[in-house]
Amino acid sequence: MHTRKYGWVVTFAGLGVNLILGVLYAWSIISSDLIDRLNWTATMTQVPYMVACVIFAFSMIPGGRIQDKYGPRLVLILSAILAGIGFFLSGVFLTVLGLTIFFGVVFGLAMGLGYASPTPAAVKWFEKSKRGLISGIVVSGFGLAPVYIGPLTHYLITTLGIKTTFMILGAGFFVVIMTLAQVIKNPPAGYQTGDPVQVATGENQSPKVEMSWKEVIRTRSFKLLWLMFFFGTFAGLLLIGQLSKIGLEHAGITTPFLLISVYALFNFLGRIMFGTISDRLGRMRTLFLMFLLQVLVYSVFIFLETPLLLAGGVAIVGLTFGGMLTIFPAATADYFGIKNLGLNYGLLITAWGVGGLIGPLLGGLVRDHTEAYLWSFVISAILSALGALLTFFVRNPKKSGA
Repeated sequence: MHTRKYGWVVTFAGLGVNLILGVLYAWSIISSDLIDRLNWTATMTQVPYMVACVIFAFSMIPGGRIQDKYGPRLVLILSAILAGIGFFLSGVFLTVLGLTIFFGVVFGLAMGLGYASPTPAAVKWFEKSKRGLISGIVVSGFGLAPVYIGPLTHYLITTLGIKTTFMILGAGFFVVIMTLAQVIKNPPAGYQTGDPVQVATGENQSPKVEMSWKEVIRTRSFKLLWLMFFFGTFAGLLLIGQLSKIGLEHAGITTPFLLISVYALFNFLGRIMFGTISDRLGRMRTLFLMFLLQVLVYSVFIFLETPLLLAGGVAIVGLTFGGMLTIFPAATADYFGIKNLGLNYGLLITAWGVGGLIGPLLGGLVRDHTEAYLWSFVISAILSALGALLTFFVRNPKKSGA
């Protein structure tokens, strides 16, 4: 089954994998329970989350390389095994160290390997004019996951306790990812996407050459993309890991998964919407608009003190944060080619890992030391402004390293 139609099978199977791995964005449900039931501090709860973010991003480098060389199935089988083990043993060893090792490191590896495979595999089945859309559909699962994982996790924790919850989720994650791994594959050798003969015009035009990772990291474009990705991630993850507590303390929202669900829904919509817009408007113009929206919403976040207003602010954050995670893999394919897309995007998403290291930790420290979130909002606005500025300097790279 090597027709372009099979690309849609790969695309929606990839969405399914990311629906599982997106449990990362529901961490604030778990962290809130750790604070309320086990008397952890906000900073303590952010340590496993922070480690998971870092491992997730950096494990995409070997995951992407294996995907490019051997195909996505092997990588996804490893992801399924690690996801099951990581969550099950998180329930067994429910301490800061235990969650740091088994949720942070082991499940972080599962996320990185699993996330590294579906998007490059799906993109390779389609012409460049659909890259934003296809990337958006695949990664939208990661953003949409908290819509069901948030309420499910809250229900399981309330009825069965947090230990049993981890174990049940681990078993379910293993079964689903292992099943979907069987249908996700790269196109066969010699497969043609249907692209017309390339003419070197337009921002989204792919370079005529396929660039190796050594060539990619020397380009100015890669460095600027990395910085923009870092700024956007840092700004978002200052807040995302604490949404449940922000909702309660800032606007009196007592339903712990409400803001998570709002964020997840709009994160999902943003990935598809901005991916499609960027196919027409251009990657950098779209990123500029997204960063500008973030500057505006973070600047007024402190004034969003009712549930409705705060939910609106969170919706904009979700919309733009999700869109960012669609545009960067599409831009990587546009600028550096698709042959080594798994590895090249794995290198770029290390920016997400570094932002994931600093953002949640700083967010937890700000909350513990100031008992408020004002400085987190201010820092996020500044970082988003820097990201918007950098969009004016990114150019379609050539072999010379532009």
